[in-house]
Amino acid sequence: MRRERILLILGVWVALLPYLGFPYSWKNVLFTLSGLIVIYYSYMLNKEYKATQVTKPFDNFRENSDFHTSESAPQEVVGQSEEKI
Repeated sequence: MRRERILLILGVWVALLPYLGFPYSWKNVLFTLSGLIVIYYSYMLNKEYKATQVTKPFDNFRENSDFHTSESAPQEVVGQSEEKI
């Protein structure tokens, strides 16, 4: 939650920065530093989000595997005949 709050404060800072009366050279430096900090915290939040996601393998042929395991599928045994002599 701390990173989200920092991003909120930086957003307010960037929104108010043009109206605070800093000289142009200071504004350029402050905007650049603020932008770099926003990029860093956004990257860290994205990295943290991806680390918490559970990845499941993609089963491309799931509907086919269900057919072979069901009891309604025909059961054939190769090499044995039904007639016993």
